[in-house]
Amino acid sequence: MSWLSSSQGVVLTAYHPSGKDQAVGGSHAKAGEEATSSRRYGQYTMNQECATKVTERPPFDRSSSQDSLDELSMEDYWTELENIQKSSENRQEDQEVVVVKEPDEGELEEEWLKEAGLSNLFGESAGDPQESMVFLSTLTRTQAAAVQKRVETVSQTLRKKNKQYQIPDVRDIFAQQRESKDKAPDGPESQSVRTNENKYQGRDDQASNLIVGEEKLMLPEDAPASETDINLEVSFAEQAVSQKENSKEKTQKSIDNDTLSPSFRLPKDKTGTTRIGDLAPQDMKKVCHLALIELTALYDVLGIELKQQKAVKIKMKDSGLFGVPLAVLLEQDQRKVPGTRIPLIFQKLISRIEEGGLGTEGLLRIPGVAMRIKNLCQELEAKFYEGTFNWESVKQHDAASLLKLFIRELPQPLLSVEYLKAFQAVQSLPTRKQQLQALNLLVILLPDANRDTLKALLEFLQRVIDNKEKNKMTVKNVAMVMAPNLFMCNALGLKSSEPREFVMAAGTANIMHLLIKYQKLLWTIPKFIVNQVRKQNTENHKKDKKAMKKLLKKMAYDREKYEKQDKNTNDADVPQGVIRVQAPHLSKVSMAIQLTEELKASDVLARFLSQESGVAQTLKKGEVFLYEIGGNIGERCLDDDTYMKDLYQLNPNAEWVIKSKPS
Repeated sequence: MSWLSSSQGVVLTAYHPSGKDQAVGGSHAKAGEEATSSRRYGQYTMNQECATKVTERPPFDRSSSQDSLDELSMEDYWTELENIQKSSENRQEDQEVVVVKEPDEGELEEEWLKEAGLSNLFGESAGDPQESMVFLSTLTRTQAAAVQKRVETVSQTLRKKNKQYQIPDVRDIFAQQRESKDKAPDGPESQSVRTNENKYQGRDDQASNLIVGEEKLMLPEDAPASETDINLEVSFAEQAVSQKENSKEKTQKSIDNDTLSPSFRLPKDKTGTTRIGDLAPQDMKKVCHLALIELTALYDVLGIELKQQKAVKIKMKDSGLFGVPLAVLLEQDQRKVPGTRIPLIFQKLISRIEEGGLGTEGLLRIPGVAMRIKNLCQELEAKFYEGTFNWESVKQHDAASLLKLFIRELPQPLLSVEYLKAFQAVQSLPTRKQQLQALNLLVILLPDANRDTLKALLEFLQRVIDNKEKNKMTVKNVAMVMAPNLFMCNALGLKSSEPREFVMAAGTANIMHLLIKYQKLLWTIPKFIVNQVRKQNTENHKKDKKAMKKLLKKMAYDREKYEKQDKNTNDADVPQGVIRVQAPHLSKVSMAIQLTEELKASDVLARFLSQESGVAQTLKKGEVFLYEIGGNIGERCLDDDTYMKDLYQLNPNAEWVIKSKPS
């Protein structure tokens, strides 16, 4: 459920399954028709107007943002939408729409600050804002502006409510942050971050001047290219600011180029690309806080309203397969298969589709037979976990329909209640690059279960597309078919006579297209965010070290002895330009390695694995990884193309360990 603003207040949206099994009529069992109303089909609703079913396609309206789409190219989308709505046409009689009092803006912003890890800037815990000084000191100018705007709103709301505790003035908070920033000298890590930002070669619609925090970065002029590196080293919101500061003519030219040449690639990074799953949980939590602030700052700069939806708990099924929350599914799956991260039924349906061959023409587009789908759902609910279900009876198109049904029947959207509207708002961003940047941040913000399941779905869809010569399912076709299954909510329920529906349909199909095409990029953590985490860790270490020295002095320890021991620990009797790599689970448990300009993480792994014998010799590339641990990062799994000397210069106090990745 979610909070949605409306002229009459806020509508509490929810998943409303039909609890009845009703026949649809004689046409019910025709081949080519999706499963119908005898199943519990759910949808996320906004209000009574939004519950109106689509009986005809909206008139074609070519908009400037959809020039490449024509009525014929949308055919798969409307057909899929009609199939879905046929399957739930009798559901409406059991729907409820709950209208509640609209929460004030302060409550929404207060929730945002909690999600961003800044709850101690307001409320009863706001007495000592110093706790957030380290975090605030790492923010860019636009990120700080986004935080300041929300703190001001919350502060004004709390003052109106005459709270008894003291409310800090936001100007004082950010004044302290700036004062702290001015006093603190630049360390090697912060200098390294700035160096990396300055050396980045600008592309596409980035401007020549970019301001980050208090610093001005000079970026070279754009160079047109058919495939362009996307800048992950500089704040996305800061890039948007610099683009807006360009002349109207240059901005228009950039947008035109973006439309004509929309292909982006992941840039090469000598310190290594950081993917989702590479960082320790404590650092990933910081990444999520920063991603939310950055996303909000980006939307603020571009004038797009971003209000995080509020998920309200409702009674949901606590067992079964369809219509069960992902968290509940995974909990029961992990009792069967420990460590499972993707629902077993989801994995099995994909496996069954692939067993039939991905070259089948119309795969995903041609629906299964309604009566069979109904019976299969009932059988799966009863027999799946018992292991007695006969998968040989499931035809390929039926399995594809079951997969889409599973996604639609999730009590909360796969893209999450909190961020579904933010995903939809991506279509309103002016350039393809900014759409990808927003999607990158949104993927990071998804709950782990949602993100892992979405990744499994997108990887499967890519495998379908790889067989497009046989199955006739291009990335555009697949995006058209799958979009209504992920975005079957909110504006898609508007009256069909509204031209806006075509724009929404084309927009969500475009978002689906980007999710499929740019998976590798979207599952990457931007380097500027990783650098902000590094800076936070460095400042926290300094703070902890200072506190420890005070404690030792108070306890009458020999301070000089402590500092000497600390220095010796950092030196670790390793010569300059040499790192010691630990491999506790391999036969060669430790090795000193000379750093060179060309030494990569893959080279380090190869040296260890080449010395393995016996059982350990069977270890293959991809089973063990080199990790950067400690220093200014908690723990980070390195990709093969990481240049070790460059990373060592960024984090000279790290330890280097070879181990397997946790499941």
